[in-house]
Amino acid sequence: MAHIQLPAGLPGIVGPLTFSPDTAQPLMQLAEVLLRGPNSLTSAEREMIAAHVSYRNECDFCQLSHSAAAFAHLGGNYDLIECIKINPEAADVSDKLKALLNIAGKVQKGGKQVTSEDVARARANGATDKEIHDTVLIAAAFCMYNRYVDGLATVTPTDPAFYKGLGERLKNNGYNRLPQGYDHLKK
Repeated sequence: MAHIQLPAGLPGIVGPLTFSPDTAQPLMQLAEVLLRGPNSLTSAEREMIAAHVSYRNECDFCQLSHSAAAFAHLGGNYDLIECIKINPEAADVSDKLKALLNIAGKVQKGGKQVTSEDVARARANGATDKEIHDTVLIAAAFCMYNRYVDGLATVTPTDPAFYKGLGERLKNNGYNRLPQGYDHLKK
């Protein structure tokens, strides 16, 4: 049961977004820009960063949602997504993405945990300043989103089919609006 009276039955972040439309729009726009906007990092890579940070924050709704979105972008490689979340250094991804995931993991602990060596490693593996910037911002934003979802004790679906459908919706439609069927609940 949520800590405040959210619209009944709305999962994860959808409940608080519906509860507060004034803050919902900028939060959804930020997610859209960070995860789907023009970037040299693919949407799949950015979703993996979000899933990794959300996993480390123990936010089940967010880590399952963004894992599903990454899965959808990649055309289905669940083992890779799980490895990215748990042990990115062992994942079958580029050294650049490993270095960026390392930075994201440091941001999740606290911004000052990121060292010059972490940034140098990312650069040595081909990361641009924009990619490093965006990785830090994605990690920081997802710490906020994770705390928003869990701090209000929102509903977390347990059915894997829910997340598969959500991942496809996020891949195809993005973050700029509430899922179909929820728009009528806006205040």
